Amino acid sequence: IMNRNVKELVKQMTLEEKAGMCSGKDFWHLKGVERLGIPEVMVSDGPHGLRKQAAEADHLGLNESIKAVCFPTACATACSFDRELLEKMGETLGDECQAEDVSVILGPAVNIKRSPLCGRNFEYFSEDPYLASQMAAAHIKGVQSKNVGTSIKHFAANNQEYRRMSCSSEIDERTFREIYLGAFETAIKEAKPDTVMCSYNKINGEFASENHRLLTEILRDEWGYEGYVMSDWGAVNDRVKGLKAGLELEMPGGNGNTDREIVEAVKNGTMDEQILDTAVERILNIVFKFADNRQEGKFDREEDHKLAGKIAAESMVLLKNEGILPLKAQGQKIAFIGKFAEKPRFQGGGSSHINSFKITSALDAVKEVAEVTYAQGYDVKEDKIDEALLAEAVQTAKEVDVAVIFAGLPDAFESEGYDRSHMRMPDCQNILISRIAQVQKNVVVVLHNGSPVEMPWADEVKGILEAYLCGEAVGQAEVDLLFGKANPCGKLAETIPYQLSDNPSYLFFPGDGRTVEYREGVFVGYRYYDTKEMPVRYPFGYGLSYTTFEYSDLQLSAEEIKDTDTLTVSLKVKNTGNMAGKEIVQLYVADKTGAASRPVKELKNFVKVELQPGEEKTVQMQLDKRSFAWYNIQIQDWYAATGKYEILAAASSRDIRLAKTVNVVSTTELPIYVTMNTTISELLENSKTKPIIEDMSSSLMEHMGGSQEAEEGNAASEAITPEMSLKMMENAPLRSMRSFMGMSTEEIQELIQKLQTAAEEN
Repeated sequence: IMNRNVKELVKQMTLEEKAGMCSGKDFWHLKGVERLGIPEVMVSDGPHGLRKQAAEADHLGLNESIKAVCFPTACATACSFDRELLEKMGETLGDECQAEDVSVILGPAVNIKRSPLCGRNFEYFSEDPYLASQMAAAHIKGVQSKNVGTSIKHFAANNQEYRRMSCSSEIDERTFREIYLGAFETAIKEAKPDTVMCSYNKINGEFASENHRLLTEILRDEWGYEGYVMSDWGAVNDRVKGLKAGLELEMPGGNGNTDREIVEAVKNGTMDEQILDTAVERILNIVFKFADNRQEGKFDREEDHKLAGKIAAESMVLLKNEGILPLKAQGQKIAFIGKFAEKPRFQGGGSSHINSFKITSALDAVKEVAEVTYAQGYDVKEDKIDEALLAEAVQTAKEVDVAVIFAGLPDAFESEGYDRSHMRMPDCQNILISRIAQVQKNVVVVLHNGSPVEMPWADEVKGILEAYLCGEAVGQAEVDLLFGKANPCGKLAETIPYQLSDNPSYLFFPGDGRTVEYREGVFVGYRYYDTKEMPVRYPFGYGLSYTTFEYSDLQLSAEEIKDTDTLTVSLKVKNTGNMAGKEIVQLYVADKTGAASRPVKELKNFVKVELQPGEEKTVQMQLDKRSFAWYNIQIQDWYAATGKYEILAAASSRDIRLAKTVNVVSTTELPIYVTMNTTISELLENSKTKPIIEDMSSSLMEHMGGSQEAEEGNAASEAITPEMSLKMMENAPLRSMRSFMGMSTEEIQELIQKLQTAAEEN
């Protein structure tokens, strides 16, 4: 590896060359500087496969790209809850990039699934920030182990396609930190992606691409990020303002116009040249990291296709199974019905669209296993009932023992660029399923979709397999799972509600085109459904297996910890069925302190464990301060209040198997500013003001009519119970001492001074 001094190199560049490094040469290449040995490098769309376009480039995937391997999309891989699997997929993508001379693959995408309608949900991992960041970190580590960069995106609060280039996400600080930045933070700190891609939208009125607080204060100063920030394609509003805010690279190149604006700003003194130098250094560090570490890449499409199939089988989720699965290869007459059995939908539309070198449909894959009859049933071109296709499908279903219907959302229903307008599948498919269920009691539905769909027929069928958009080997994985060659082990990375209007963002999505208000706050996904105790079709973290698992012996490493300590949680998991399988154990934390309005529980760790029939293993997970903390805007930091927290070991967010309580002691004393309107209860909660108030509280109680001496049976004592007086007293502000205790304003001011002094003592 060459020992380069990038700072020296930047000193040798002309102002024009430096400005030129800050925007792309074209759609996919950065500019080089030949005389200084700076190479042109290529970036290419990801996240689940290589979309390397040769000649004519565009970002919506309209033009041909090289033949590549389409891996399962993030909506599917997140359901694997498998960090190692994501890392392996990342390594393979890294190898492919090396083979194709691609320096950065654009992904992973970690935006939160705020509404099931977002057109790009298929590219995003989860409604849960912890799960999203864990999956992303594993993906990034895998790719970057091959000296290829990643670009975690779209930073930040880009949760819809509607007016995404101009709309402002209006979002309070606590929600922003806990949910929307949360997905990025851990992945950026732990896996250190080479690049971060900023989003199109505004955040609280300021474009992400020129948001100094986001790109410099949070990303670099707080999180210690060292790579470079690139724009989403066409996200730049004001180039110079963006550069000052921390946006190093504009993509794609803008014909040199914005480069000239940068040169002009340096010449006329509106921007310090040092800002430009730093930006170029950051870009060159990553360019040379790739160029100086070229390694032998291998792009074995056949091998990678097999891996795509294995990942798909680990990611699909068995939602329903009333004894109908696995199917029998012999002695059972089976029909495959639905266009997706023959031509599966396995990826989303838009910038991540892969030109797959081969596609294995369920009809292809089943030939090795069993004989099936096939009927198309519906067409995907438009949503209208074709009576002939429908009749043929119903007849085919009638004549067999089991009908497997391959259904889901056609391409036109979800893509980058627009949001879905509803959560339904095409009517022609819903009607097909219901008609078949009327003549055939053994029906399995296999779903191909990038985000949840309403399932009006769910109670009419015996089995449902959620395949999501599972990549080009989707059919192989489906057949392996349907016939029991593989055991389903995925669990939902998002809640499937009964209907769209159940979703917490329903009243506020997608806004009026100028702004979208995130009024549901931290109550996104299961945080809302579970706190509200609302019935859902299938809960977050849910998924069935062909075997059963038993949890026991939950142990905590301590009954009480300081918020600076790490808690180790262990439990035993046993496979109590007769087939080898994998179980995803989820660890939720429930804050019982009452210090803030919080969801009833939040996912804070998980582990996936493989067990043979009858085998038992002990699994361990760690919880740290952040596992207990919420973002306290008063101190602008993470805060875990002193008190009890329940540790819940669960098979889904609605299936808690074991629980234990830990006491957490906060090492942070929240500041208190005592005024006339500070309440007695606030002063009792603070360890330093508590003794002063306790001295006074009995006399205050008496003045409020809550003395114990009142005779039994008199009207006053019945009207005012001690409990009531206590509550009235706790809720009373200090100024009420004028009314109830006859204190003068001056006396209260003296008391305030005394309390404030006590509060500030170290």
